[in-house]
Amino acid sequence: MHWFMETIGTAIGKKVLMALSGLCFCGFLAAHLAGNLLLVKGADAFNAYADKLQSLGALLRVAEAGLIVLALVHVGTGLYLFYQNWRARPVRYRVNATAGGQSLGSATMPYTGLLLLGFIVFHLLHFTFVDKSATTVFALVAEAFSHPVYVGLYIAAVVVAAVHVSHGFWSAFQSLGLNHGKYFGLVRGLGLAFALIVGAGFGFLPVYVGMVV
Repeated sequence: MHWFMETIGTAIGKKVLMALSGLCFCGFLAAHLAGNLLLVKGADAFNAYADKLQSLGALLRVAEAGLIVLALVHVGTGLYLFYQNWRARPVRYRVNATAGGQSLGSATMPYTGLLLLGFIVFHLLHFTFVDKSATTVFALVAEAFSHPVYVGLYIAAVVVAAVHVSHGFWSAFQSLGLNHGKYFGLVRGLGLAFALIVGAGFGFLPVYVGMVV
């Protein structure tokens, strides 16, 4: 345990924590999207999926607690590293060169991360921490996506998530030392493809539900 605490106390250790927690969230995004796509099959299929999750009982509570811990680790270490980088270079460069490989995702990671955190809290308040005794999850989703403002907010958040993931995916492999030049292009391509799937998949759902339901 002592060596572990010493490791995570270093900048490299914190980057590894960021990478591992980030990849876990990528896995969660993929699973969450797969479940949400059941909205296309209608109320019965989606409500059955939601009921199945709730039937897991203690296992679901453990999974939710794990996600909270991952979020605290990811956000906490991310803010700490951002602060350390800011202290090391308080004066910004006059020219923001792109020759060094900087992308929209890499340049905005702290800001897109905080925007996502705010949206996640908003999302949980609307779909998770609400009384469902007199309604269903599908009805809650259909009601939310019947409002253009909510649809617009949701799609904007999805775009932010895609931008964040577009850099975070391959950056995680780099932080873990899995960035061999031979595979760098492949990993970066997979990251971009995953970001596009996340953006298109989640962005499609509110439009579809709003038009069909």
